[in-house]
Amino acid sequence: MLIAVPVVVLACGAAAAVMRRLGQTAVVGEILVGILLGPSLLGWLWPAGSRWLLPGEVLPYLGVLGNLGLLVFMFLVGLELDVGLLRGRGRAVVVVSQASVWIPLGLGSLLALAMYGSFAPEGIGRAEFVLFVAVAMSVTAFPVLARILKDQGLYGTPVGALAMACAAVADVVAWCLLALVVAMAHPLGGGGGGGSVWGTVGMGVLAGVFLAGMWWGVRPVLGWGVRRWGSGTGAGAGGVVGLCSGVCLAAYATHAMGVHALFGAFVFGAVVPRTAVVEQAAERMREFAVPVLLPLFFVGSGLKTDVGLLGGGAAWWWAGAVLVVAVAGKWGGGTVAALLAGQPVRDAVTLGALMNCRGVTELVVLNVGLGLGVIGAELFTALVLMALVTTAVTGPVVRALREREVKEAVGLRR
Repeated sequence: MLIAVPVVVLACGAAAAVMRRLGQTAVVGEILVGILLGPSLLGWLWPAGSRWLLPGEVLPYLGVLGNLGLLVFMFLVGLELDVGLLRGRGRAVVVVSQASVWIPLGLGSLLALAMYGSFAPEGIGRAEFVLFVAVAMSVTAFPVLARILKDQGLYGTPVGALAMACAAVADVVAWCLLALVVAMAHPLGGGGGGGSVWGTVGMGVLAGVFLAGMWWGVRPVLGWGVRRWGSGTGAGAGGVVGLCSGVCLAAYATHAMGVHALFGAFVFGAVVPRTAVVEQAAERMREFAVPVLLPLFFVGSGLKTDVGLLGGGAAWWWAGAVLVVAVAGKWGGGTVAALLAGQPVRDAVTLGALMNCRGVTELVVLNVGLGLGVIGAELFTALVLMALVTTAVTGPVVRALREREVKEAVGLRR
């Protein structure tokens, strides 16, 4: 552990710095390091070194630390969810966000039906396999998108605000659908593997009760607590303790219902009041969890990603089909929807490209599916590669569109 943790953290930090110099977002480098430290490269070139650096008895502990970082990350995603972005952009947000979810869902469902016989693990029903692959196609990385918009100087612009609002709505829908997949794979009171309709309905009812309780019960209490104790010299340390405790308890609540623990952390972040004390405490959590704990999650994903599993020509064709469907559904669907909502052509294409960014959120979803046994290692690898490619192309495409717009504006002035 004392060797693996610093090696992983330093490697991810170095890769993130290199990616930033290349005009990429840091998460691209972190995903790449995770893949390269796994069986795709290190385990293939130097198996003994791979076993020495990441021995089997260490992996469960790395997984625990990585998942704690992931819980904090999902809390921060929920905290960044700004409902105010929806005001004044109702029609465009509804049209683009829903098209960016349901078009990829439809195309992903058709692809999953064709893939079911070849890629579905034994004992997994057609419905949960198809729905999971469809959900994996419909995800947008909300926090990575925010980082790209800031890097490109688009965060406060109309197209940037619209992209953030659409990504927020799309991710909420995607997370609800993922909760449905979890309920279908592990129904209430069941042992998993495609359970009863009543188990799934019960899970949905519990999830609805949890959401209502968090919004109308916990949120006012948190607001009162922050006003009562959210000041003074001990507010910073107490804020970190309180937020960490809340994240863990909310995650445990959804885990106990059978819905994934990450859903609870995300909802807790969405209901916490945005005050200076909360933001200060959240920033302290971010400063440790994101650069130190979250890279351990990337390595866990990388160890499950084996490009060698796609050695056959047919498997690579399927991986290519996954990428084509993913891009067509998100980028194409988002662009067409933006045009129908009255956006200019360049803004519509930019918006579609931004919605195509998947990043770490996609890896979270894929790890949930692999952990549930809904997908196998081969399809997991294909989907991870799709997440890497779609995330890597977003920044350069948006930058190219932005530079062309600036050049045309300068030409018009002349």
